[in-house]
Amino acid sequence: MKILIALFVCLSWLPVHAASLAVGDALPTMASKDQFGKDFILTTNVQFLLVATEMNSAKVANQKLAEQGLDFLEKHNAAYLMDVHTMPAVARWFAFPKFRKYPHRIVLIDSAETLAAVPAQTNCVTLLAISPARRIKKISYWNPVAEPVTAIFK
Repeated sequence: MKILIALFVCLSWLPVHAASLAVGDALPTMASKDQFGKDFILTTNVQFLLVATEMNSAKVANQKLAEQGLDFLEKHNAAYLMDVHTMPAVARWFAFPKFRKYPHRIVLIDSAETLAAVPAQTNCVTLLAISPARRIKKISYWNPVAEPVTAIFK
């Protein structure tokens, strides 16, 4: 019985672990809307994706990106994606109008499946460097509390 339980635990963990994106993988299709309701479709000119999956790191990242001004992300061929799928309706009622005050574009991801394979680290924003062929060239992590935003694209 213990062997069956151990086997079940190992097999149930395997798909979650294997599903994580890695360098060389093709980036899944990502389409969503930004904080103004405008469509976002990943294009070949986007070379970096900043993916915030935790609310605390997303708040600090938004502040640091806002300090850089409106064109900072575009100048670096980057897009900023924020996972909001777990945000309760009451929190959305307050948060979404605040998002519109930021000068940079925030792509709001409202589906657990869209970002499920993106690797993440606690208190960090995942940075995916992508090729024009939409393959992952590099995966790194930006801690917005400890690191300046200007250093992430180097």
